Amino acid sequence: MKTKIFIFLLSVTLLSGLCFSQTVNNTQVCSDDPVLAMLDSLCTLEFFKSSSFTTDTNLLNVYNFPSDSIPVYDDFIYEYRMGKLDALSPFDLDYNEAVKSYIKAYTVQKRVKVAQLLGLAQHYFPLFEETLDKYDLPLELKNLAIIESALNPVAKSKSGAMGLWQFVYGTGKMYNLKINSYVDERCDPYLSTVAACEYLKSLYGMFGDWQLVLAAYNGGPGTLNKAMRRSGKKTYWELRKYLPVETQGYVPAFIAATYVMNYASEHNIYPVAPRIFHYQVDTLHVINRLTFESLSKVLDISVTDLEYLNPSYRKFFIPATTTFNTLVLPKQKVGLFLANEIDLYNMNQEVITPFVAVDAVQKISATSEQKKHTIKSGETLSSIASKYHCSVIDLKDWNNLKGTTIHPGDKLIVYTALTKKPAVAPVEKSSSTVTAKAKPSQESKYHIIQKGDTLWGIANQNGITISELKRLNNISTDNPTLKIGAKIKVG
Repeated sequence: MKTKIFIFLLSVTLLSGLCFSQTVNNTQVCSDDPVLAMLDSLCTLEFFKSSSFTTDTNLLNVYNFPSDSIPVYDDFIYEYRMGKLDALSPFDLDYNEAVKSYIKAYTVQKRVKVAQLLGLAQHYFPLFEETLDKYDLPLELKNLAIIESALNPVAKSKSGAMGLWQFVYGTGKMYNLKINSYVDERCDPYLSTVAACEYLKSLYGMFGDWQLVLAAYNGGPGTLNKAMRRSGKKTYWELRKYLPVETQGYVPAFIAATYVMNYASEHNIYPVAPRIFHYQVDTLHVINRLTFESLSKVLDISVTDLEYLNPSYRKFFIPATTTFNTLVLPKQKVGLFLANEIDLYNMNQEVITPFVAVDAVQKISATSEQKKHTIKSGETLSSIASKYHCSVIDLKDWNNLKGTTIHPGDKLIVYTALTKKPAVAPVEKSSSTVTAKAKPSQESKYHIIQKGDTLWGIANQNGITISELKRLNNISTDNPTLKIGAKIKVG
């Protein structure tokens, strides 16, 4: 009986001490339940015990290399090691001069980068392997992300491809990745990996050969198919000289990356510890808008770390949606978030939602529609931009144009707003408020501002540019607050 009373009193003591004195935005912050926090730490400890990862060179340097040694081997050694990997792989892991040149690049010129990749792999590879296994795909495909993005979830190519798996806008949308002004799921490690698996499985269904799949992933299935038709060849190495230069190096780079990730210690290369391990984080579903700033203050975690763990959010906050968004946190912060979840949502309710145009990609919202414009004789980028209520910079970014020269008959991709208002996320209130005080007249046209309206959306709905909308309403700032219920002149 005394034992039961003690346990009851202990529970009361724990529950009564769940709040500490820190306040954020006049909100008292509650601490995590210490008993449940201890259970979480035990779960993490079990994962840690099962991991063989170490950065201790005394253990990893089994060949006793001097610290400045850069080992290089004869061809037959590389062939032997590659043969061992090939025997356990559905890929044809060939060794030739092209592959040898990439192995040299990784193990000599790029040694420091490879050490970083070995560390980052501890964070991303478990996710890749689990998803690849779910789709019954070869686990070696995890190395594809190395040559695509160097395991950088926010990597962006010159062509606008984004994320760990480097999806361009069209392919990302094709595989249901959300891409708008505030969220880019091409940068979400889990969702982009699922999309990559679906795409790779589709490519294998087309070509039935993993080397051809790699070439198609890089150069596009259409490019590969045209090369096969023109040359009459059916294997990658036969087709290689008919492919774009980048694709010619793609498969050798993949084979070399697979080799290096398995034989790094033989080249005196050892991992740098990752910023965080996969087993140290957890994913939550959140039901309302949250700013990284408020999360940082309440959870005592840096905005930089939040950005690192949640790379798909472009503006340092999580927008509200009709379903839910995800939030990745260190496990030791999950209980603290749950203890303060409602208060965190309330902290972000006193904000409204103007859209801030930053670059061309960010102007493409979830409610935008892609169109193709056929260039007519006499048209310029400026005249086309005026027609679609965008800028010349937009057109150049959307179509990867370096100059302004265009030719009749060519097609341009353009994005136009749908009639439905774009879903947008919160931005802090600014000192400039749009109230449009002019009285309506028969010659003027007005729009009543509603929740979710943006300058860009209003302009597109009414067939004018943002610049014209700002001029009509004497708006001088690029980031005005749109007052719900106010009238804004649109013509």
